[in-house]
Amino acid sequence: MNYIDVSISVDVAVERDSQSISPAQQRTAVTAARLKGLEQDLGLSDIQYSAVLAILYVSYTPAQIPSNMILNRISRPSYYIPFCVVIWGVTSALTGVTRNFAGIMAARVFIGLPEAAFYPGAIYLLSRWYTRKELAFRSAILYGGLLISNAFGSLMAAGILSHMEGKMGIRAWRWLFYIEGAITVAIGILAIFLLPDYPHNTRWLSPAQRRLAQVRLAEDAGEADEDVATDSALKGLVMAIKDPKVPIFAVMTCSQLLGLGFVNFFPTIAGTLGFSTTVTLLLAAPPWIVATAVCCINAWNADRTGERFFHVCGPWWGVILGYIIGVSTMSIAGRYVAMFLMACGYCGFALTAVWVSNAVPRPPAKRAAAIGIVNGFGNLGNLISSFVWKEEWSPDYHPSMYIGIAALAFATALATVIRYILVQQNKRLEQEELDNLKGAKRERIEDAARLEGITFEEALRRKKGFRYLY
Repeated sequence: MNYIDVSISVDVAVERDSQSISPAQQRTAVTAARLKGLEQDLGLSDIQYSAVLAILYVSYTPAQIPSNMILNRISRPSYYIPFCVVIWGVTSALTGVTRNFAGIMAARVFIGLPEAAFYPGAIYLLSRWYTRKELAFRSAILYGGLLISNAFGSLMAAGILSHMEGKMGIRAWRWLFYIEGAITVAIGILAIFLLPDYPHNTRWLSPAQRRLAQVRLAEDAGEADEDVATDSALKGLVMAIKDPKVPIFAVMTCSQLLGLGFVNFFPTIAGTLGFSTTVTLLLAAPPWIVATAVCCINAWNADRTGERFFHVCGPWWGVILGYIIGVSTMSIAGRYVAMFLMACGYCGFALTAVWVSNAVPRPPAKRAAAIGIVNGFGNLGNLISSFVWKEEWSPDYHPSMYIGIAALAFATALATVIRYILVQQNKRLEQEELDNLKGAKRERIEDAARLEGITFEEALRRKKGFRYLY
């Protein structure tokens, strides 16, 4: 399996670059461009700028569910996802030609549609390759691309905005969109040749390797990771909606992203430290570099232990601490430390879709719809947060931080409910196994325990079947 794991990991790295770095850089680009004249050139008011940030989620949020349903039904995600990446890059570049509020609003709406295929689609694709206790770290590698892109996006923006002003008669903030859009298109084309499909049809695996990849997932959940003939995309959507865990996950993610809404204003928040535009963008990078490392370590430990709740909620509690520091001091050192804690909060979000995949494992049609519902509805939190970090509340942004604290506390409460539900479901599974363990089956386990010199309970634990991770 090592060859398959290495091969898929390489492809994940490319997928991370094409799907995570570029969209996040574009979001960073909007806030960075704000520091260099975007609002003035397009004649945007404060409320119009917030609308520009929010409108992306109007198309991005609902499109995630049908996008994941399509991904579940097609046989070549290696074509579908890169195609969306290329379309996204072209649309992003066209943001640089906008001349007014209506133009940039239209560009942002159309950016949201192809972007819907990126993160939820990538998580679903990874869930078709990795077991429950392997998925978190691989997903963290993917999400680490988004986090590190916030750093590189700021560094790239600093270079472009400081050196491209007036080149060929074009404002530097417009160059920012042109350059990042072109990079995205190039990466999207490259991804067509490097991304995997599914275990049963990836072209560069041998038949034996394809079978091994499928058997691993079947052993992990006790059933094949394939839809049967009656498992349509629509049926998967209905099953996901009826599962009580899915709507709770969706509301939890919405509240979580509302609490983490600072991401769209991070350069603006860094600007409150009082430095020049270039220095501000440079200072915005280190928190995301640290967050990337913390994200991978947190996910690695989550896979090792099989624990989910504390690995998801712990980073949120760090953000709450960062907000408390932010409302308690205006010192440069204190608020900069708070920015590190805030950035690391996304380590929890990086595991949210993984937890959904673990909690809704089969059939794949249901899992794909569940991931789309949770991530799609959850991004309403980003839409709302676009109006939470108001210019009138600067430079301290105390009301914004109070809202963030309340949102993350509510998300923690919902995560506790999900954990309780999964614990109860595991108890029911265990009871069902005990109820079925009678007669000859019980005698065989007792004989095995005697042969191995262990207790009956220990032998039973070894035989234990599928359990949800919480």
